[in-house]
Amino acid sequence: MATRLGLGLPQNRQYDLGRDVPDVARAAEEIGYDSLWVYERALFPEPATQGLYGIEGLPWPDAYRHVAEPLVTLTLAAAATERVDLGTSVLVAPLHVPFQLARSLASLDAASGGRVIAGFGTGWSTDEYAAAGVRPIEERGRVLDEVIDVCRAVWGPDPVRHHGPVTRIDSALVGPKPARPIPILLAAGSRKARERLVEHADGWLPTSMGIDQVTAQWHAVQDLAAERGRQQPIRTVLRANARYAAKAQEGTGRAHFHGSVDQIVEDLFPYVELGMQEILVDLQSTLRDAGELKDVAAELYEKARAAGL
Repeated sequence: MATRLGLGLPQNRQYDLGRDVPDVARAAEEIGYDSLWVYERALFPEPATQGLYGIEGLPWPDAYRHVAEPLVTLTLAAAATERVDLGTSVLVAPLHVPFQLARSLASLDAASGGRVIAGFGTGWSTDEYAAAGVRPIEERGRVLDEVIDVCRAVWGPDPVRHHGPVTRIDSALVGPKPARPIPILLAAGSRKARERLVEHADGWLPTSMGIDQVTAQWHAVQDLAAERGRQQPIRTVLRANARYAAKAQEGTGRAHFHGSVDQIVEDLFPYVELGMQEILVDLQSTLRDAGELKDVAAELYEKARAAGL
């Protein structure tokens, strides 16, 4: 079975949100991509108060200076397409009121005919939590747990009931309902996050931080699933943050998914062999405009399929 291929939608500064998102979404569907994806960065602190991922001294990428709101972006793509799945990788769930997030995702799924994939994470930016967090960053895991519970309640049959620290629904009719059960996928790097994934989610959203790291994390997820007696398969969608270059990058220090289209395609294979069922390639950060994004996306898809992926 061919590996499913997804494409990151244009959310950065160089793209026109209203024009380019529908244009790229339509083109990606015509090319043959299986899914379209968005990510979330709520703001860019200036000057920096915290390193990337909370690592001291690690700078934030310039692409994070301007990131369009993910659900608005995904809605524009939904209206321009008919077949592709529409996913978030990832939405920083504790920056959203659980009830309203559940309703937004349900409405988008109903409108798109059952194509939404809800990818959630806890985030790491203290500045984003100061601006938008439902609870302090120290409580982000508990908030994510409640987001999952509220989503499942709101998406399920009426009357909806939920009593939690953030959300209280005594008994209510809540619609529209999703067209089908929306899969929930989670980022999961820590033991606690893996437990949440195995016990409460449908799948895993790793990021291409290196094949060795992803391999170790994947084995940890599988081992925990076996330990907990999970029978349901774990769906996997790898996020590959690519940096495209017109010419092949030389040297042994090249990072995965950095380089020419041929090099990016070559880098897909170790992850496919590991068992990643779907790979989302986000090309947008180093491309000039939507025209170049469509051209590179078409070349990548063609060469990936020709290589047997």
